[in-house]
Amino acid sequence: MEAIGLKAGMTFIKDGKLIKVIESNHHKPGKGNTVMQMKLYDVRAGSTVQTTMRPSEKIELAIIDLKQAQYLYTQDEMAYFMDLDTYDQYEIPTNSIEQELKFLLPNTDVQIQFYGTEVIGVMLPSTVELTVSETQPSIKGGSVTGGGKPATMETGLVVSVPDFIQAGEKLIINTSNGEYKGRASN
Repeated sequence: MEAIGLKAGMTFIKDGKLIKVIESNHHKPGKGNTVMQMKLYDVRAGSTVQTTMRPSEKIELAIIDLKQAQYLYTQDEMAYFMDLDTYDQYEIPTNSIEQELKFLLPNTDVQIQFYGTEVIGVMLPSTVELTVSETQPSIKGGSVTGGGKPATMETGLVVSVPDFIQAGEKLIINTSNGEYKGRASN
């Protein structure tokens, strides 16, 4: 596969390291060649690095297996998950799934990512329901098409929401981009 095909969440092998893509942007400077600006996470070392790659650079995708699991809790910089079939528990360092944890409440169903027998990450559902813990008061006459305002969700995630949304409301949030999708039905 070529580097231009890499998207956030994909995992590949480079120089014997297992690398997970956090962000990937195709960048064409005014002069010079097109490059891929990337934020990468070394799964085993636990480090994050900003780098660039040529779009045509060949990379080897890692074969990742998935298992259904449920998020239990976070304690002492470890997140705990339970396999829904065997009830085995898995520990994942919180620094390796920092972004994903902003969408997770206890008992949320996820998929655990494995490279061989090694637990390397979490795959979120496409949307989650979270409650607004804090936002500015509603603006009289605020409409769906308004500019929006920031709202802090119960997990600490900050989302831009329409002006009419109030604290305490349950919202549907897209986990791939962190955007407001709508109100959750009660």
